[in-house]
Amino acid sequence: MFSHIMIGTNDLTKAKTFYDAVLGTLGAPPAMVDGHRIFYMHNGSVFSVTQPINGEPACHANGGTIGFACASKEQADAWHAAGVANGGTSCEDPPGVREGGMGKMYLAYLRDPDGNKLCALHRM
Repeated sequence: MFSHIMIGTNDLTKAKTFYDAVLGTLGAPPAMVDGHRIFYMHNGSVFSVTQPINGEPACHANGGTIGFACASKEQADAWHAAGVANGGTSCEDPPGVREGGMGKMYLAYLRDPDGNKLCALHRM
């Protein structure tokens, strides 16, 4: 359904440090740098971060969340720990099991250094 996901940043170096660490826990190699953008390609998916081309400051989407699939709750915990250690902040409830209409899931939430809300999700 998706060809790629791209979000904005005001500090490409800081974003690369954060996402290299966080996405590295999922097996993604370090970002490919292309001028004002960075790209992560892994398992047929593309995630990218860019400085806005219109020259305006980047901002996060209110109500938006980008979810990353994890193979285990341990991988989700490693993802969360890497994010906090590299400039992210924990948000929502602490990492753990949630049950709802979509079944039992292990979720861990972060905000990246630019305020974008991210989620590591392991379907149990």
